Amino acid sequence: MASYSRGKPVPAPRPGPNSRSPQNQQGAHGEVGPGTDRPMPSQIMEAAIAGMSAHHNHPNEAKAKTVLKEAVDAVVNSFAKHSHGYGRVNVVEALQEFWQMKQDRGADLKNGALVVYESQPSSSPPYVCFVTLPGGSCFGSFQHCPTKAEARRSAAKIALMNSVFNEHPSRKITDDFVDRSLRDAGSAFKGNSSEENNPATGIGAFKFMLESNRGRTMLEFQELMTVFQLLHWNGSLKAMRERNCSRQEVLAHYSNRALDDDMRSQMALDWIAREQEKPNIIKQELQIAERELEHARLAGRELRFYKEKRDILVLALSQIGPAESIA
Repeated sequence: MASYSRGKPVPAPRPGPNSRSPQNQQGAHGEVGPGTDRPMPSQIMEAAIAGMSAHHNHPNEAKAKTVLKEAVDAVVNSFAKHSHGYGRVNVVEALQEFWQMKQDRGADLKNGALVVYESQPSSSPPYVCFVTLPGGSCFGSFQHCPTKAEARRSAAKIALMNSVFNEHPSRKITDDFVDRSLRDAGSAFKGNSSEENNPATGIGAFKFMLESNRGRTMLEFQELMTVFQLLHWNGSLKAMRERNCSRQEVLAHYSNRALDDDMRSQMALDWIAREQEKPNIIKQELQIAERELEHARLAGRELRFYKEKRDILVLALSQIGPAESIA
């Protein structure tokens, strides 16, 4: 197997004149990734994760937003009743208290229980706020917020709902959960059941990841999958495959890697290299990333993959010249 340089992701290959470059290929949900006739593991994982989310998209967008708001309010009010008694709850304090309580009860939170908020720069409403939970999961304000304080409360609400729901036994990765997830993934991608036991296939890689994470919750699994989604989007998985790294070896290696500044910087350098081959590709991808992030935020989805993708592109753009505002 090719070695990993100081734990960094392998740089994505620069496209030749006749190559199918990563930026020209559309992956699952429209993200850019290496072209392939078969679904990549990250595509299968992302689709399966989306199918197992706490709430599902509804064809009627207006109704979906109403259902989402009602669900969030119900969970927040229920948590408030059991932890504070009746009355209006300070949802920002409740979210922090929830994670502090988890840590006090022995949860393994490597970076502590602090919940981190990030307001999106804006001089006028609607205001947007993101909240990152101790494990790395990210959520954002999902309503039209006239003030920055309201945006923070909106982000805290959706994060608290997912935090509470994540404690339900149905969100644990069990043997039954693995079986159901593999059936769903196989149906979605028309896979052959015999491929499940072959780690060289997408379904096999997905099975390996699920079985390696028995006992974890879906939020913990999503946090892990973000790394592989980014490696796929960036073209690094394709580069490692071309260096004869097996999928199982790659999965085993990156399952123990945290998404850090070193990995983000390497991915930004990959996009700077692509910019030299195809001018303005970073700005084009940034526009796509902004739209994906906005859509996912308003739908109340977990956002870390979309936000990390945007931030990596912003970092790359800042290193090649002044970043222009993206419409």
